[in-house]
Parts: sequence; structure tokens; C-alpha cells
Amino acid sequence: MLTESLTDAQIAHTAALLRHHSPLVHCMTNDVVQTFTANVLLALGASPAMVIDEDEAAQFSAIASALLINVGTLTHERARAMRAAISSANAAGVPWVLDPVAVGALTLRTEFAHEVLALHPAAVRANASEIMALAGESLGGRGVDSTDSAAAALPAAKTLARRFATIVAVTGEVDYVTDGERVCSVAGGHAMMTRVVGTGCALSAVVAASCALPGDRLSAVAAACGLMARAGEHAVAESRGPGSFIPAFLDALWLHNREGQV
Repeated sequence: MLTESLTDAQIAHTAALLRHHSPLVHCMTNDVVQTFTANVLLALGASPAMVIDEDEAAQFSAIASALLINVGTLTHERARAMRAAISSANAAGVPWVLDPVAVGALTLRTEFAHEVLALHPAAVRANASEIMALAGESLGGRGVDSTDSAAAALPAAKTLARRFATIVAVTGEVDYVTDGERVCSVAGGHAMMTRVVGTGCALSAVVAASCALPGDRLSAVAAACGLMARAGEHAVAESRGPGSFIPAFLDALWLHNREGQV
């Protein structure tokens, strides 16, 4: 099985589609990253919404362009709201994305992630340890931190993609995006992206936005990973540390294909 490399043209095409279609992304995400996630989506031309009440979530997911389910601060109440949103999104044909944050050792989120995997997510975005835990090959990483490489998790990612007929993006030093048959590798990014809160969770929101776009979904998800990686590289060059990295990162996303700076 050959692995294709993401191209600049694919990134540029997806960035243009995000600006043109401005997908409305219903983000049921963790409490720590809501503001940053919203700002990332806005910088790329998408439109974020954070609707978490069970009744409202079910109503809103049906009219959104895409839904993100992130289990980072999962509670029993929030799990009920997420189930309602997924059911409504599926009935309306709205694609949804699972981010199984820190699955493996913690029972509630692990059981919930396995439960909703059977409900046909358009994509799953996770780090290597999370993907391997979902596939039953490990107990997960150290909290939100992966203890495995993306390359080591690629076989598990392919298995999950085939089993659940979905796109799986496993992220790390090199990202791999697969539908179980095709594989696209995404190089780039910077270690500084792991020193600020929310880059992975925000990436999952961008993946959700990409799933709402026309065209090849695997290419769009890979390009979402590429957009974030390129912005991270540019932001590091413009910043002095984590504090200045975040505004530089948002600026880099905004400037992509606008002024030729990224």
C-alpha cells in the first residue's frame, strides 16, 4: 500500500473551500479549548458554535454543516447531549467527527468513545496512543499526551477506518490520514504546538469543517492537518515562546493564501 504525501495544492484548495463555504461547525468540545477552537475556525473562514444543552444540541446539529464530538471534559450529562446531537446529525446527513481525548485508562470516556464509533463518524482525529487504545492495542497515553508514534499507530488507524467506514487521522511528528486503503502523510508542524493548550482539539474542529466541504474527504482531512502544521511552523518563526505563539498562530491561519505569507 503506497503512502501519498500531501501537496501544497491540496492545502490551498481546501483553504479556499473553507473561505468560500464558511461551514458552520457545531463544537461540543472540552471546556479548556472552546475560545481557542472558535478563533481557529474563524481565522480559516469557518463559523463556530458552542451549543451544549441536550435539547438545543439536538436541534442545532441538524442545521449545522458539521458536528465535533470532543470528550476531553466528558460528563454523564454531556454524554447524553452528545448522543442526542449525533443522532440528530445522522438523521439530517450532517457529518460529525470524534476526538477521543485521553481514551484508554478512563472508563467513562473510553466506553462512550467505543459506543459512538458505531454511529458512523465521518472522521476520527486522535493522537497515536488514543488510536491504539480505540483499537484495543494499548491502554492509552499519559493523559492527553501520546506515548506512541503516529507511524506505530498507522496499522491500528487503518483497522479502525475499515471497521467503521470512516477517515482516521492519527497525528504526531508526521500525521497519517487513512480510509483503511489509501494513506496520506502530512509532514510539518513544530514541537511548540504541544506546549500550548488546544492545538489538537482545534485541529479536530478544522477536520470537522473539512468534512463539510465538497470533494474527496480524505484529501480534505489531510489538508486540514496540513493547514495547521504550516501555521505552526510560521508561528514559531514569528514568536518568542508559548505566550506569543498563539496570536502568531492565529495570524498565520488568517494570512494563508491571503498575502502569500504561509
